[in-house]
Amino acid sequence: MRYWLLMIAYGLIAVHCEAQSLPFVFGVENTGFHLDKPVMPAPDQLPVIRELPNALEGVGSFADWVKRRSDIAHMIQHYGIGEKPVVTPEQVKARMEGDTALVVDVTVNGETLTLRSVIRYPKTGSAPYALMIGTDMISLPRPLFDNRPIATMTFRSAQVNDYKQWGKHHDRGEHNFDRLYPNLVKNGAYSEWAWGVSRLIDGLQQLGLEVTKIDTRRIGITGCSYAGKMALYAGAFDERIALVIAQEPGGGGAAAWRKSHELTLAGKNLEDIDKTDYHWFLESQKENFRGDSVYRLPYDQHELCAMVCPRALLLLGNPDFEWLADASMEPSAQAAHRVWQFFGIPGRMAWSIVGGHGHCQLPESQFPIVESFLDRFLLP
Repeated sequence: MRYWLLMIAYGLIAVHCEAQSLPFVFGVENTGFHLDKPVMPAPDQLPVIRELPNALEGVGSFADWVKRRSDIAHMIQHYGIGEKPVVTPEQVKARMEGDTALVVDVTVNGETLTLRSVIRYPKTGSAPYALMIGTDMISLPRPLFDNRPIATMTFRSAQVNDYKQWGKHHDRGEHNFDRLYPNLVKNGAYSEWAWGVSRLIDGLQQLGLEVTKIDTRRIGITGCSYAGKMALYAGAFDERIALVIAQEPGGGGAAAWRKSHELTLAGKNLEDIDKTDYHWFLESQKENFRGDSVYRLPYDQHELCAMVCPRALLLLGNPDFEWLADASMEPSAQAAHRVWQFFGIPGRMAWSIVGGHGHCQLPESQFPIVESFLDRFLLP
């Protein structure tokens, strides 16, 4: 069994975190909504960058990071996944069906998309509760939640974009999302799924804790494999999510595209920018950045991870499955972690890569780090 684990000593660092006065979560989806979009050069005009780009380029203060984070978000949308459109409060109407079912209607361009998710309330503690959202499911073991005052719910991705790797599904232009945004039919699924998660959070905020029993300052998100990517993109692009736990997200998640390309050239069989599922991403990403052209990509996946900062992020890997590209995720995690370090809050981000178990089957050896992040960042 191969094992890597980054755990920060919590005592003095926890005090240091408090001293920084950096928020653990925000009340709005995007704190950089007011900032201008950066210039986006044509792919063949982008410079070649062999090493992982510097996530902190031009950053000297947290105010600078707000701008840098916004620029990274625009680059990822423009070159990688497609636009996550802005939704106004007037376009969202939320209600509860019975005591547990959250229903959110989103109306854009005369078309309505309905999201429905059942909230499972804990048997311990009292309202308002923290909430963990699972992307299509929560693969983290149920015992991690049974004795904690954390409610759970599932974001059902098919309600927005029903693409699946296997089985019957619609194609681009035929999804529910496309009815609302026919100009965005080239989007990858990850921008649309992130949009859907944000609309559930809109609904929770609109109804308020007296109706939902949910404290929207303590929302986490998790998923595994393709859904681990989904959780990472959703958490990176919505600053109302306090904790992101991306379990075995594979290539296109936390693993750096550049590092995966180099490992592929060395004979490894893993998910790289040439061999991922292009329903998930803009098809132009492969056209523009395949092969050695990946070095022209102006960002890499460590910057997607860094977008979570100053909120909490935990990456979980499994090196027994080469395809998951954990050998690329570790240097990506190290590069992303430098952003939390820069702001004096390194304990808010960690990664654990442990073998000896099935895909999406969290081993008991990883329970402590997951429990630590749940307790520190979702519970009061």
